[in-house]
Amino acid sequence: MKKNVKKPLKQRLLNKYRLVVLNEETYEERISYKLTRLNIFLFIALISTLLVITTISLIAFTSIKEYIPGYDSTLLRQKAVENIETLDSLEKVIQTNQKFINSVGAVILGDVSEEDIVNESNIVKVDVSELDFKTNIQDSLLRSIVEKEDRFNAFESPNSKVEYVLIRPISGKISSQFDLSQKHFGVDIPASNNTPIKAVSDGRVIFSEWTIDTGYVIIIEHSFGLTSVYKHNSTGLVNQGDYVNSGQAVALSGNTGKLSTGPHLHFELWSDGNPVDPLEYISFE
Repeated sequence: MKKNVKKPLKQRLLNKYRLVVLNEETYEERISYKLTRLNIFLFIALISTLLVITTISLIAFTSIKEYIPGYDSTLLRQKAVENIETLDSLEKVIQTNQKFINSVGAVILGDVSEEDIVNESNIVKVDVSELDFKTNIQDSLLRSIVEKEDRFNAFESPNSKVEYVLIRPISGKISSQFDLSQKHFGVDIPASNNTPIKAVSDGRVIFSEWTIDTGYVIIIEHSFGLTSVYKHNSTGLVNQGDYVNSGQAVALSGNTGKLSTGPHLHFELWSDGNPVDPLEYISFE
């Protein structure tokens, strides 16, 4: 009796077999293939590899992946990016609006510290005697052209020689001047009751309400970061949101509010959120 000797793996893989397909009734041979175990293994490995590559490609490069839980769609990512951009824009708008609201609140309440105001001590002063003002012909011609172009400019910076073109809200002598140390951010002009108060320039009314301390208050926002404030009025003639023209009557003077000491107008002028001395821009007499 012969012993069954186990053949080496290589030989077993290379052993030839025949795959035959027969007709069950006639036993007629229809198809015949010569195979080895190695061929079958390689064929199965090739088919499996192709299936894996095809599946990965379909998931990675087609929209089929959108139907698989856990994968986000292109449209969803696009919407997410748009929402992030919109949120960022809204945050900036909210911050800007909050700054504006805070500045209006400071105007109404007079709650501004001296540290928040740009003092003259922070401005670098130059000795004029050390400057050379000699000009040549080209400089003179250019200066003449610029002066002609800006001849009707209604607004310049506070450091320039041209002042703001603002009309006086009311005529009269100043009874109390601008004083930062006393937190008196405007000037007081005595006036009889119901004297018309005029807007110093074109602008939009951003506040027109009654306050306990300063009575009926009108606040107008102008161009170039200017805001004018009219306090202690007996009544207002404009509403919040109205657009007013320069010289238009916006209120009637009075003696209203706990802080009022008599019939007068308390007038304030603010530039970029900081109070400035109205006497530097307007002549009240």
